[in-house]
Order: sequence, then C-alpha cells, then structure tokens
Amino acid sequence: MTVDNTYQSLERELANDDPWRLDDNPFERMRHTQLLRLSLSSGAVSNGLEIGCAAGAFTEKLAPHCKRLTVIDVMPRAIGRAVQRTKRWSHINWAATDILQFSTAELFDLIVVAEVLYYLQDMTQMRTAIDNMVKMLAPGGHLIFGSARDATCRRWGHVAGAETVIAMLTEALIEVERAQCQGQSADEDCLLVRFRNPEQSSVRPNGRA
Repeated sequence: MTVDNTYQSLERELANDDPWRLDDNPFERMRHTQLLRLSLSSGAVSNGLEIGCAAGAFTEKLAPHCKRLTVIDVMPRAIGRAVQRTKRWSHINWAATDILQFSTAELFDLIVVAEVLYYLQDMTQMRTAIDNMVKMLAPGGHLIFGSARDATCRRWGHVAGAETVIAMLTEALIEVERAQCQGQSADEDCLLVRFRNPEQSSVRPNGRA
C-alpha cells in the first residue's frame, strides 16, 4: 500500500461517525479493555505516550490514569477528533506527527502503540520506529504493543504485522505478558504484548557494576 493510498484510506475512515467501529464493535471494545489492563499493570502512569490516537476512543480510557499524557497521530483530523473527545482533561499534549519524525528529550514510563506500525512502508521504517520508541522508554518503563497478525496485515496489503514487530521488539525489551483478542471475522485477530525496558544497572566509580 502506497503512502498516498494509506492517507486516503485513513481520511475516509475518519470521516465516519465511528471510525474503524472502535466504539460499537465488541471486538474493539475487548481489545481496548485488554490494552488498558496491560497499560495499567504497574499502576498509575506518570508520563505516558500514545502513538496513533485514531478518533480518541482509547485515549479517553487511558487519560484518567496518567499524570501526563502525550498523544501523536500522523493525521491532523484524528488529533482534532481526539481533542474534542478528551477536552475535559488538561494534562494531554498533542502533536500531529508520526513515530518516524517524533522526537523529545522526555522519557516515558508507558508507551502504547496499537494497530499503527503496519502502516509503515517497509521493514526499514519499522525498525526505525522501534528504535525511536525504545530510546524514549524510561528504564523499567513499559511498552504496550498491539497489532493484527502478519498474515492478516499482508492480506490487507501491508508489509508485516504482529509477529514480525514482536520479534524486533524482543531484541531490546523484555516480554512480560501476552494476550490474544479474537472476534467473529478473520480480520478480528490480534496480539497484544506488554514489554519492559530492562533496568539500567548502577555503575561504581571504578567502572564496575
């Protein structure tokens, strides 16, 4: 799928009252319930990052549990819809950008990226995105990843899906917990994984840990 086709597809979905049926589809509600459970496994979040907010359905669930929350999405229209949905909270920062371009000196104790990375154009972009996320994840912090499986994503015209990205993430992070969400259709089958960034060991003055 080309960049132009991806943007056009996202714009069409965002024009709907309930994009991707994130509110009325039982499978999507189950997926968000599991995403939230994994996100809050270590308690309240000091500084969170959500990558890809769509129309804000999950943002609305996550925001009350974060002291600070940064939300990015490549589609300005998605940001606009999510802002309206979450306007009762003042601790959310927004940026219309993608994970390949987003950069900050902040470290996040929670990063959530679900149903996003398969929109990238190739494996090089996927690895760049993963490297960028790992750099922004605080030591001991958690990254929650979710995606349709490889076979499903390739059927949709994407380069890869859950299994491929999970293998890349385990090169730098530790898998802590995995969940599967499955609905009634062949497209409703995703993997959700909670990863932890290993704690950095303290280094003594003589250079020995």
